[in-house]
This record gives sequence, structure tokens and C-alpha cells, in this order.
Amino acid sequence: MGFIANAQVSEQQVEIRDILESVADHLPDDYDLTELVDVLMRYRKNPINLNQTNPDELKTIIFLSPLQISNFFSYIKENGNLINVLELQSIDGFDERTVQNLLPFVTLQDMGEYEKLSFKNMMQSGENDFLMRFSQILEKQKGFTDLPGNRYLGSAERFQSRYRYHYGTILSASITLDKDAGEKFIARPFDFYSGNIALFKLGKIQKLVMGDYTLQFGQGLTLWSGFSFGKGPDVTSVAKKDLGLRPYNSTNEYSFFRGVSATINLYKGFDITPFISFRKLDASQALDNNGDLVQSTVNQTGLHRTPSEIANKNALNQQVYGATLQYHKNEFSLGTIAYHSQYGNRFITQKALYDQFSFTGKSLTNLGIYYNYTYKNIYLYGEGGKSMPGGMAYLNGALISLSPTISAAITHRNYQRNYHNFFNQAVAESSEAVNEKGIYMGLNINPDKHWAFSVYGDYFRFPWLKYRVDAPSKGYELLGQVIYTPDKNYKILLRFKTEIKQQNTDTKVPVNFLDDVKREGYRLESIWQASPKWRFQNRMEASQYHKGPGKPEFGYLIYQDVDYSPMFARITGNIRIAYFHTPSYNSRIYAYEDDVLYSFAFGMYSGEGFRTYLNLKCNLGKKLNIWARYAMFYYRDVESIGTYLDEIQGNRKSEIKIQLRYQF
Repeated sequence: MGFIANAQVSEQQVEIRDILESVADHLPDDYDLTELVDVLMRYRKNPINLNQTNPDELKTIIFLSPLQISNFFSYIKENGNLINVLELQSIDGFDERTVQNLLPFVTLQDMGEYEKLSFKNMMQSGENDFLMRFSQILEKQKGFTDLPGNRYLGSAERFQSRYRYHYGTILSASITLDKDAGEKFIARPFDFYSGNIALFKLGKIQKLVMGDYTLQFGQGLTLWSGFSFGKGPDVTSVAKKDLGLRPYNSTNEYSFFRGVSATINLYKGFDITPFISFRKLDASQALDNNGDLVQSTVNQTGLHRTPSEIANKNALNQQVYGATLQYHKNEFSLGTIAYHSQYGNRFITQKALYDQFSFTGKSLTNLGIYYNYTYKNIYLYGEGGKSMPGGMAYLNGALISLSPTISAAITHRNYQRNYHNFFNQAVAESSEAVNEKGIYMGLNINPDKHWAFSVYGDYFRFPWLKYRVDAPSKGYELLGQVIYTPDKNYKILLRFKTEIKQQNTDTKVPVNFLDDVKREGYRLESIWQASPKWRFQNRMEASQYHKGPGKPEFGYLIYQDVDYSPMFARITGNIRIAYFHTPSYNSRIYAYEDDVLYSFAFGMYSGEGFRTYLNLKCNLGKKLNIWARYAMFYYRDVESIGTYLDEIQGNRKSEIKIQLRYQF
């Protein structure tokens, strides 16, 4: 995350970039982290008052586990309000590292919450944030040439614009506009529009969102949209922190609801969240034998560049309505979920054998029940889901504080092959929580402020077939990580990860059998804050890939980052110089990259060559900032880069990006 981690705000400066990088390893490379960055930035500017907070607010701090949050409120209940922030170290599970990371986001002071909602106060005390972004790949891609048939019909530029308004924590409004590269300016200047108005703390109505919103309940098995974490070096992240109803502020064009929803307190610990959503989804459709339109899948990319993509745009009507009912009392929480999804056209069974249990029909009902309970030093959680038609899925787990410095996590999951859900983001090895059984176990060990150890193992089985897997299969994943921080200015990280899955053999045989596919990764990284102005980061990373009797592949990446960010300077910036060498796409390496504010970059390094980028930020005034970014891949011994319509003739691919932000 460009520059937000570089300003030397205080000695307790937490590296937001490190937070993002730690979770980005387990997300798709095109995942939009706008919502997460927006939350962290707002807490930087308006810290959480720990003596006036609530569980939902602390759940948005991604490095706090559910067990830590539960222990925090148990401590407050028993001992009263905090007198000093460092008192956090007295709470079970709050080691020194956690407290130091938390300090920039919290306070004990009354921040002057706006209690009176009036037009005059909204105009005088509201916070406005306007942002515009332009980006373009400089080299001409094949899709922009005069090709017959499928090609990009629009221009090569990408435009994004967003406006946010906040009045304390009781009112927010937003609008987001987006045009992807290759999309046309058809009648209106942007391809994607999103917006909402949200009100909070209206007596019995705790939240009310009109427009685009997300719903995140339980462990993501029955109802979860928007941002979600998977397995990561912090083993406690395997337990999701549900945030319930939230306004949606991302440019991802799929994972949200559009309509109205509210969270209403019925009586003491009982809350209900009814919701209704009407949307049009992208889908590839065809005529069945009766002449009716049908589809087998929904397109989730949000891209409308070619004639076929434009034809698929908004082709499928989706209506979703339902409610969740939650009960909270002390350390116990129980919730139920029921909702119905109705589609304009029928889903049909796909031809591939592995897809024989996929959803068919026009309507789907999902039911779920979830719970969490803290007993002394153990946080228990779980969820069960049922689809009608279809099967069931469930998971159960526990976070255990074994000592002030050691925490453990264990999760068991069982997702049937015919469990159907369009809003399912439970922890899983595959992209969807379906057709999978597994057990996950991990440990976090923080013996002192200098050392941090984490290790986890995940064993999984797929009882039915999968893409490129023509038989039931199994595998496992292991990760170990050590972080050594001798002082506040230096950090060394060492990580090892290995994963074994099964896949159809590449050998030409009459009947496919499965080969083991082994991937290993090794990372050595150092971060040195040489002075308040200069920060250096070095990384060496290696990857290994081996499938069956084939020849093993070995790839590596070496890079140097340099950040220059003096306090109160008008211009700040950073640069990366990297060299990479991987024999093929199979041994590719992903690495987080700094970018302009609110933009998420996660570069894929494959082949052989160099990678460099330069980010600059200029403070044009107290409320006006501009960012500029230039990034370039240079590949050795290649005549073209990319495939199909994204192909570029030559060995260089470069991109420019300019962003303007005005706060008032």
C-alpha cells in the first residue's frame, strides 16, 4: 500500500503494508483490498476509543483474533475502563507485539462523537474525500488492434473515481465509478457504478444501508460477501470475524448486494438483520431444447471489453431476500440465517463430469446456524449450512490461549459435494467451500518482543472430482515462519511453505491417473529503517515445483526496495529493482508491490527478467495530494508477452498510473 506505511507518525508506527502483505499471500491476485485499507486509514486519522468501543468495531482490526477481542471485553467488564493504553498488556493474549501494533489505531480520549445530526452540522463537521485515478499499459495489446471477431472495443485507459462522506460514525455516503481497460464509453463515461448511504446508532436501528452493501455472518459458510481472509501466517486468522451489515465501497463488480438492509435491536441481546437485493449479473447464456435461455455459470470478472463480454453483461436477474437473527449475551453468541435466491433464467448441469453436482434450477434457499463461545482461555466457534435443493456443510473450531505467549488454532470442516451457495467464503483449500473435508491446526508463539514463531498444517480431501482431477484426491499444506526483531528499526523474516495436491497425470495414457503435485516456497526478508527518512527492504524467495515423474522446476526472485519518506516533505517515494527466474508458470512467484493510495498491487513473477517500479507522492496542499507510478517488466529471450488478446509484441510491459485526492 503506497506511502501509508512510510510516514513516521510515532515510535509505535505499525506497518500497514506489512499487514496487507501478510494477508495478500492467500488471496486471488486481483482481489480488491479497498475496504480494508479504507478502514485502517480512517482509524489512523480517528483512532478507536477503547473505553467506548464494541466488538464489531474491534473486529475490523485484522490482527486481533476473536479470542483477544473476547478477552478484552471480559477484562473491561471485570476491571472497568482502561486508565492507560499499555494496560492492554495485562489482558490474556495481548502480547507486547500485538499491543505495539495496535497503538496507532486506538486511544482512550473522547474523540468528540457527533451526536446531533443536522444539515448544518453535516455541512460544517462532515469529512469529504474525493479521489480520481488513471492508469494504462503503454505497449499495445493484441486486443486493441483491428482484429476480426473478438477484440477490445474500448480504449486502453482505466479510469476510477470515488467520493466518500463521513459524519462521525453515525452517517456515511459513497459513490464509486469504474471503467476497465478495453471498455467503451457507451452513453455514460463509466462502466460500473456503485454507491450507498448508511446510518448508524439510530436508537433501535443500529445500522441502515441503502444501496450497495455486504453481509458477513458466522464463519462465511452460509452468508458472506465482500472481503474475506483465508489461511495465513497468523494462525488465528482461520477463525473469521463476522462484521454483519456493512456499506460496500469496493470496485469489485460481483461480491456485493444491491438494495436495502438494516440491523435492528429487538430486545436486549436479540438483533435481526433483514435484507433484500436486486441485481443483474453477467452470464454466458444459450437456448435449451425448449427455446428458453439457460446458463451454467456466472461471470465474476466485471469486464465488458469484447462483443461476447458485452453481450453477457447484465444478462441474468438475481433477487435475494432473507434475514439473520442473532443473540448475544456475555461470552456467548448464536445466530441463524435464512434467505432465498431467485434467478431470471435456469442454471443447467455442465458437461464436465466433475461438475455433475453443480447447482441447477432457478431458485435456491440457504439456511444456516452459527455460534461462538468463550470459556476461560478457549474461543469456540462453528457454523452449519443447508442448501435446498442440495446438501449440507459444517465447520467447527477453537482458538486456545495456552499461555500469555502461545496460542493455538484448530478447525475441522466437511463440505458436501452438492452443497450449493453463491455467497460462501468459508475457510477452504479450493476456491469454493464445497466437496472438501479437512482439518487445520496451528500455533503462534511469541516468547518476547524480539521473536515470533508461527506454524500450521492443513490436511484436506476432495471426495468428488475436480477440474483436471478425474478421481477423489487429497493433499496437505504446511507453513512455518520465524520473525526476529532485534530493535524497532530492523526485522528479519524467514518462511517455508510446502503443499502437495493431486492432479491428472501429464503422461499420455488411455485412462487418467493422479500424480502428486508438490510446490515449495522459501522466503528470506529483511526490513531496515535506517533513519526517519530511509527504509530498505530486501527479499530472496525461491519456489520449487514437481509433478509426478516430470523434471522438477526451481525458480527464484531477488529484489531491493528503497523508501524515502521524510516527515512533512512535499515529495516522498519508493522504488523496487527485482530480478526473477522461473522455468515456467508453474514455478511462478507472487510478491506484494507498493502502489498508489487505496490501490492493491500483487505482482506475478514468471519467466526470466527484471521488474522495477517507482512511486511518487506530492503534497500539493494541505488537502490535495497527487500520486504517480511507473512500473515495468523486462523479459529476457522472449518475442511476445501475454496470451490471446492481452499479447504484447516485444519483451517489455510497462504501466503508468496517476491519482489525485482531495479532502475537504
